Amino acid sequence: MTEKALRLGTRRSKLAMAQSGQVADAVSQVTGRPVELVEITTYGDTSREHLAQIGGTGVFVAALREALLRGDVDFAVHSLKDLPTAQHEGLVLAATPVREDPRDVIVARDARKFTDLPSGARIGTGAPRRMAQLNAYARAHGLEIETVPIRGNVDTRIGYVHSGELDAVVLAAAGLNRVGRIDEVTDFLSVDTVLPAPGQGALAIECTADNTELIAALAELDDPFTRAAVTAERSLLAALEAGCSAPVGALADLLADGQTVKEMRLRGVVGTTDGSTLVQLSTTGPVPRTHEAALALGRELATEMLAQGAAGLMGERAH
Repeated sequence: MTEKALRLGTRRSKLAMAQSGQVADAVSQVTGRPVELVEITTYGDTSREHLAQIGGTGVFVAALREALLRGDVDFAVHSLKDLPTAQHEGLVLAATPVREDPRDVIVARDARKFTDLPSGARIGTGAPRRMAQLNAYARAHGLEIETVPIRGNVDTRIGYVHSGELDAVVLAAAGLNRVGRIDEVTDFLSVDTVLPAPGQGALAIECTADNTELIAALAELDDPFTRAAVTAERSLLAALEAGCSAPVGALADLLADGQTVKEMRLRGVVGTTDGSTLVQLSTTGPVPRTHEAALALGRELATEMLAQGAAGLMGERAH
């Protein structure tokens, strides 16, 4: 007799289905059980409002979590950057698999790079974080750009460029990789120019806290370096008391000496969406060996950023 299939809750978008399919295959391999995808529509998928207005953080996550708690699904896959920083009662983050490319990318007309865009170029993005950093870079380098708030899936966003409505759109490299469209990218934005969202490129596999057997199986998919990095990034975000619609960028990366990983560097940025003010700092320390150490790294950097005036920049919402 074949074992009962595990039910994996996923959003219905093409990207969510692609990344959930990859996780389903991996879970099937470690558990020896078939995995079926259960499509769940979330408020973030059906609302046409801008993310910052509908509460940003959590709008894609709540329906999946409710399905988990009701027992309609056994586990769920989220883009980690969509996950609220507060731990949910009754649920555990069972695994953070190896992270994809965390960078942001540009898809522009005429295969242009960001710095080759025409004066007055209209660049679409739904993220205040991207707007703040792109506008700050443009100000610093004498470029004239206009950031335009947009929503929608990958097809919709790239469609704005093909139709000529926008000169370029900013997307996450990881998402385009997962849906097999990375060849449409015209420029990869260096993290020195635009720091990604905390947790960008990483996935979160969540299940109920009492499902010890599944937690143990899913733990095999966990990558300790990814988990340490995203824990530090999300700790920074939480300490700045910011939801995912706030203009905060963060990236923790590993600094290696040859083959040996020596340290972890955490960089953070917060800014006004027009790019006129940015607080950007970094800290480097030993690679966190515990959850508490990773949390502490994020909190320390947040404290320094708040001392530099970050708090005054957090109240902005995309208009």
